[in-house]
Amino acid sequence: MFQHMFASMNEMLDRIMDRYDDAGAQEKKQYEEQLTELKNVSDHFVEQWLEFEEKFAEFKERRSEPSSAQSASTAPAPAYSGYMNAEHELPVSGTASCNAADLMISDEAASIISKGQGYYKLFMFPQAATQFQSAIVLSPECNLARLFLGMTHMHLQNWNEAQRHFQLLIALTDFPKWLAMGYNALGCIQAIHLNLAQAELLFKKAHDVCPSFTEALSNLRSCQETPQQLSLYFGSTELCCL
Repeated sequence: MFQHMFASMNEMLDRIMDRYDDAGAQEKKQYEEQLTELKNVSDHFVEQWLEFEEKFAEFKERRSEPSSAQSASTAPAPAYSGYMNAEHELPVSGTASCNAADLMISDEAASIISKGQGYYKLFMFPQAATQFQSAIVLSPECNLARLFLGMTHMHLQNWNEAQRHFQLLIALTDFPKWLAMGYNALGCIQAIHLNLAQAELLFKKAHDVCPSFTEALSNLRSCQETPQQLSLYFGSTELCCL
């Protein structure tokens, strides 16, 4: 598993290195975000490796000392903290506005979503989509999986599938941030299809339901001020906080 993950990380880094110099300002910004995430993942594994080396060295030292070995046998085992576990977090702000479907996730679905989040943060979107789709098949009422799946399809430029999932999301959730992300993503899809009037309405709706979601206003200004060169933010970075 780790060999495959690091191979994918190296492939992504090679691709960024090849394309970075010729990229536009918006593409460079996306590449910078990807580089930051790759570095974060790399740092995490380095920290885990150093922790393992330290524990392993301590254990070898205890084995060479009989009295220490005896006391070590009664010590509690260290708690495991894995990368995928760290990624599975639910929003804690605004939960009073969530309905049951927003927060009701079975252990099995949570495990699948956690794997999908790991792929998502590594920008391995086809693999992420497979995991989130499996979670929805298992728990069709799981709005968190649907939100991630919609965003994943946005990255894959599967506009019709993304639109379908965001339309379902805004019909099912009461959580303001998720509603805003849904309306905003739908506005981006309309803007991509040059339906700017409809896109502006959706961006305004996103701002109305959650004023703290600032990307909707940025997209609205882009439609109004520079419709020939749209710079759209569909809310993907917000998922790093979930």
